[in-house]
Amino acid sequence: MGINRRDVVMGVGGALVGGLVANRLGVGGTSASVPAEALNVMDYRALARDRLPKMVFDFMEGGASNERALAHNMAVFDRINLRPRRLKDISKRNQSIELFGRKQAAPFMIAPTGMNGILWPEGDIALLKAAHAAGLPFALSTASSSSIEEVAQASTGDHWFQLYVSDRALSQTLVERAQAAQYSTLVLTSDVAINGLRERDVRNGFSLPVKYSASTIWDGMTHPRWSMDLLTHGMPQMGNFVSKQATDTNKQATMMSRSMDATFDWAALQWLRKLWKGTLLVKGILNADDAVRCVAEGADGVILSNHGGRQLGDAISPLQVLAETRSKITQPILIDSGYRRGSDIVKALALGANSVLLGRATLYGLAAKGQEGVADVIKILMNEIDNTLAQIECPDVRDLTPDYLTDDSASMLKV
Repeated sequence: MGINRRDVVMGVGGALVGGLVANRLGVGGTSASVPAEALNVMDYRALARDRLPKMVFDFMEGGASNERALAHNMAVFDRINLRPRRLKDISKRNQSIELFGRKQAAPFMIAPTGMNGILWPEGDIALLKAAHAAGLPFALSTASSSSIEEVAQASTGDHWFQLYVSDRALSQTLVERAQAAQYSTLVLTSDVAINGLRERDVRNGFSLPVKYSASTIWDGMTHPRWSMDLLTHGMPQMGNFVSKQATDTNKQATMMSRSMDATFDWAALQWLRKLWKGTLLVKGILNADDAVRCVAEGADGVILSNHGGRQLGDAISPLQVLAETRSKITQPILIDSGYRRGSDIVKALALGANSVLLGRATLYGLAAKGQEGVADVIKILMNEIDNTLAQIECPDVRDLTPDYLTDDSASMLKV
């Protein structure tokens, strides 16, 4: 968000006064709908919604156009039923996996998401530290608030970098920086040739730079905790674009908002494969034949994704092409979009996924309580996975197969 220091001071100064007024009026305080204790991911969603201004929450939560894909991503899990086995020894259970030669403590990781500094001060660092403390990989977005180098120095765990290609020369520079900082994995996001139609952001006036109105000012005033964090830590920047030529958020936003490279094709993937020496994944795949082609062109695996419903409002769920994709490639398949329960992760593994990437689920924790909230969301999901394994009597996530799903569940997922 492109706001100068004067705007921040004036806005947050108003927030302090506005917070007192709001409390008198019963506006913006913790409501009865906010849980006293977060027991699951959706509880953290309620806490995040309570702390964030509506404009910021909608940026995190919103989907494209009619948001049908956003709703479908979660609804599809209701169509899958688990079929337990019985009389197995489940006294010891394991959910750790090995992926690309590295062990991780659970079959999920934190997905790349942009502008996390607007949710919590140094949001990318908070996500990173929570992930690495739990023994999980963390993927940094091109549009991160902290730079490639800052994140690399913050923790010694497994670092991944996600690439948006807006300009080939700039992309090459970013890739070389990630390689120099010893990131293990490069994630090419392939589904952003143009931006999705995110109507919530348009209605709220969420843009770079931000457009002020009476409603957005009141929105900040009635969320003083968020406003105070902004005043204390300053307006987040796009860390990977801070340079002598772009030292303020307006210029950085101009640099970042350039149109994505709509010419990026299979030949360009070959170019990127030659450039990047580590593990290469292609994210945004929703067609099994495209996954086959990605592997043929040198990708080490794919990430099935509809961008969390933020690009195409009527997209299918990645879960619907998972089984077919697994039948066509042996390389690792990762998946995201819509995961809110540990049982959701178990279902994806049973259908053939190697691991799940979490976007909004961990962002809810970040927006509510920072690193502490992210760590708690990770713990909640690990506990839910463990409980689900015990209930279906599968002692190891590596033993999950479609046999743990009902036949009608598998058939309903065919596109």
